[in-house]
Amino acid sequence: MKCKTLHKKLIFFLEGDLPPTKIEEVQIHLDGCSSCAAFAQELKLTLGIIGIEKNPDVNPYFYTRLKAKLENRATQNSPAFGHMILAKILQPAFFSVLLILGIYSGIKIGTPASTKEYTITLMQNQKIPYLNEMVTETIETSLME
Repeated sequence: MKCKTLHKKLIFFLEGDLPPTKIEEVQIHLDGCSSCAAFAQELKLTLGIIGIEKNPDVNPYFYTRLKAKLENRATQNSPAFGHMILAKILQPAFFSVLLILGIYSGIKIGTPASTKEYTITLMQNQKIPYLNEMVTETIETSLME
């Protein structure tokens, strides 16, 4: 038997899953080949460690301590009633009012100031008589002269 074929069957050999004829062939090869025997010994140690670690000892109080910690965390993270009101009702209402105020102020800022009323008031007071000549005299009349 070649070393490559032995390496493929070695895990099954160590676990005892091979038929008796194949077990004899593997054993004969391991007796004759020192490198494959060392590899088999190393693999056996590795599988032994994995077998030990697969079934760890369970602490009987682990579940009760874990359950107590989870319950403690749940009580710490539960929000108070006042916090729920603030988060679910007052916060959206505040931001809605803020949005409405922002829209209203934007509209007020965006509307142009009424210059017509301002100029009429100034002209009546005679402070600036020629502020807006276009109101008093149209273009057509100035071109006709």
